[in-house]
Amino acid sequence: MKQLESVNDFVIKFANVNGTGSASANNMFAKALFRMGLPVSPKNIFPSNIQGLPTWYEVRVSEEGYLGRRGGIDIALSVNPQSMAQDIQEVEPGGYFIYDNTKPLDLRLVRNDVNIIGIPLTRICNEEYQDPRQRQLFKNVIYVGALAALLDMDFKVLTDLVADQFKGKEKLILPNIHALELGNQYARNHFDCPIGIRVQTADAVGDKILLDGNTALGLGAVYGGATVAAWYPITPSTSVVDAFEKYARRVRIDPGTGRKNYAIVQAEDELSAIGMVIGAGWNGARSFTATSGPGVSLMSEFLGLAYFAEIPTVLFDVQRAGPSTGMPTRTQQSDILSTAYASHGDTKQVLLFPSTPKECFDFGAQAFDLAERLQTPIIVMTDLDLGMNDNMSAPLEWEDGREYDRGKVMTAEELEAGKEFGRYMDVDGDAICYRTYPATHPDRGAFFTRGTSRDEKAVYTEKGEEYEENMLRLMRKWDTIKEYVPGPEVVKAAQETDVAVLYFGTSEESSREALDYLAKEGVHMDAMRVRAFPFNHEVKSFIEEHEQVFVIEQNRDAQLRTLLMAEFEFGPDKLKSVLCFDGTPISARNIKKQINLHLDGGEVEPLHRTKVASSGGE
Repeated sequence: MKQLESVNDFVIKFANVNGTGSASANNMFAKALFRMGLPVSPKNIFPSNIQGLPTWYEVRVSEEGYLGRRGGIDIALSVNPQSMAQDIQEVEPGGYFIYDNTKPLDLRLVRNDVNIIGIPLTRICNEEYQDPRQRQLFKNVIYVGALAALLDMDFKVLTDLVADQFKGKEKLILPNIHALELGNQYARNHFDCPIGIRVQTADAVGDKILLDGNTALGLGAVYGGATVAAWYPITPSTSVVDAFEKYARRVRIDPGTGRKNYAIVQAEDELSAIGMVIGAGWNGARSFTATSGPGVSLMSEFLGLAYFAEIPTVLFDVQRAGPSTGMPTRTQQSDILSTAYASHGDTKQVLLFPSTPKECFDFGAQAFDLAERLQTPIIVMTDLDLGMNDNMSAPLEWEDGREYDRGKVMTAEELEAGKEFGRYMDVDGDAICYRTYPATHPDRGAFFTRGTSRDEKAVYTEKGEEYEENMLRLMRKWDTIKEYVPGPEVVKAAQETDVAVLYFGTSEESSREALDYLAKEGVHMDAMRVRAFPFNHEVKSFIEEHEQVFVIEQNRDAQLRTLLMAEFEFGPDKLKSVLCFDGTPISARNIKKQINLHLDGGEVEPLHRTKVASSGGE
């Protein structure tokens, strides 16, 4: 039988039951490969219940450094009878299906083009352990040990990882190493090791780190000067505030008094959370909240208030599949339109699109500078894939001498000297007005903040011409904002071309790999990664320079494409959609297939598109 053969290049998918402790063992496997110098990209695909339903953990291993989802499975390790039929069908021809053969495999599931490896995990555990919980937990560690033999992994890397993982809990180290040895020895005694797919120590990681985006956002908020966080728990954003609290507890303590120099408030709902953030921002504190799509919907009117009253506000939106509750533990890029035009009336919100944990940290910190400089809400748009999964990233960096940009704040000395103050007066011609902190001066610089119409002195008015002038100034400020937000990144093709792709956020890595596939077939395409909204002139020029641009995004309704068409008035023939919306990260094979279908003159129907995504890209 044909066997897939590769070194340091494969996709493995673990199929487990939620709540059995498998995530830590699967994570150990990924981290061991990372310590061997191999770039890895793990994806935890889990249900929204507490336990009992199928869960998967997919690891991409690529010495070439491809970190997006490729599509297709080379090795499936299935210990869940519920999903076994699906798991074996996903394996590539010539690939490997590893399963717990304590009970025989249903003959109806057998594929003649797949290499089937049975390891009696349950039997080994029953013979070795008496405690039911130990049997459940160590089963996962045993199969990691077996994989070490089958893939020719450095076993010492695993044992060192266990020692580090349980540092301070030394009594757990030897039992876990023993479980690894049980699986490793069984595989060596019963199979030809290694199999066709194997790993070897490499030097392809450099100084990269593994970090999830939510942790990076929380740390970025600390370094960005945030002192107030108000939030209502919601998957998949809760761990952003958890991380902020963890780091603030270490560094936001007054050394003299021991007093905490930060406040974290769990609000009764999302409306209260964003209200507290706006109130703190109005008062001069750097404040933020974290939420997902349903929370953004509830916060919409308050976001309109912050836009209209021009109050610095920071929101981290970790996107998930919707509408409504949707699939709360699945990823999407589906809040683009709801955030870009959040609130009723003529409103536009600033969006930042990080694609790596480092950018989560950088943009998370930068958001506070932008909010105060521009006096408007800044919404950092990540998603579950980036937020909750470990991602390989460049190290985080911070310049010690960096000073915060507090924007245009008029001081008591300036007011005392008689400097004219009008809260909504455009003095410098950039449409950004001066503000004051509460109680700056006993007699001057005070104003009443309202959501109703007002003139440039912040005095209530319903005169149409004054409302109109204020709204036009806000549009002029929108042009100023384009000079401050992160610009796009362009990657030129090796050959001159009139076709291109445009992507953002977590679609980047799979898009780049797909472009490499297409280039090998003779299809060369320029690429642009959009990093912020509003779009600047570079985005418009890039699209105009190409006959056709494929917009790659992870939602059903082509929201970024819609936004580009609305802002630049491009026609539908100019921008073509490449979409994935099944709740899993878009794959390189999926992107390549959809682009080829478009170039061949075919139309990618939504149903077909879903089938492509659901089968891992094929």
